[in-house]
Amino acid sequence: MPEYDPVDPPVALTVAGSDSGGGAGIQADLTAMRAHGVFGASVVTGTTAQHTRGVEDVHPLPADHVASQYAAVADDFDVGAVKTGMLATAEIVARVTELAGDADAPLVVDPVMVAATGDRLLSPAAEDAYGDLVAAATLVTPNADEAAVLTGDPVETPADAEAAGRELVALGADAALVKGGHLDGESVEEGVVVDTLVRAEGDAGGGESEPTVDRFETPRIDTEATHGSGCALSSAIAARLARGESIPKAVGAAVEEMTEAVRHGYDVGEGPGAVNPTVLGGE
Repeated sequence: MPEYDPVDPPVALTVAGSDSGGGAGIQADLTAMRAHGVFGASVVTGTTAQHTRGVEDVHPLPADHVASQYAAVADDFDVGAVKTGMLATAEIVARVTELAGDADAPLVVDPVMVAATGDRLLSPAAEDAYGDLVAAATLVTPNADEAAVLTGDPVETPADAEAAGRELVALGADAALVKGGHLDGESVEEGVVVDTLVRAEGDAGGGESEPTVDRFETPRIDTEATHGSGCALSSAIAARLARGESIPKAVGAAVEEMTEAVRHGYDVGEGPGAVNPTVLGGE
């Protein structure tokens, strides 16, 4: 009889909504974590009726039930990193901020606020509640539209992205990755995506602290099939943080990997397809 020979992977926790179409949300998060050799636990904040053509319905779960799920996981697992996705309501945002902020683990906040169509997904109250969650974050990963919501300023160029990242760090986040997939303007080279990482750590000399800024340039893949890219990226970063990597290393590697996740995306459904998190996880 073969002997029991278990593995002991790091554990990461995703707190997000379920995507019935399978391309984003909890489904993409767990796939990306597994691709990195990390055991993924989950707290479902709501269910969605959606597919490759769009979202038909959203059903947030009660905040108390979200908290119960979180407590059950935290009571049993040594969680190495937490990431948040769709939180749906101000009540859920507040409860998750309280729970994750007290956790002894890195917190990656993917502020799912704006749909690919540009439609706002949250009520003004829920958007306002994100301030405290951003302040508790190890890393916040907005796209340009979400960064504009969080800061109140338009984000259209890499310079705007850096300014937004600096503001998010000033609000309390340890670091901010402003994703460049939606950026335009003359300062963005055609065929290139520019992601901007701003970290609170740094020193301008003379004892004055100055954020550190890194830019990552990757090829732009000519496709609209980017559903789930934000979920997969933030989950990949969280998985790498759970493995003990630093923020710059985790972000740089995950950003680089996402090019292949988009390039080898899933051509499923009648609308644009989704990214392929299974190709993530390289060293």
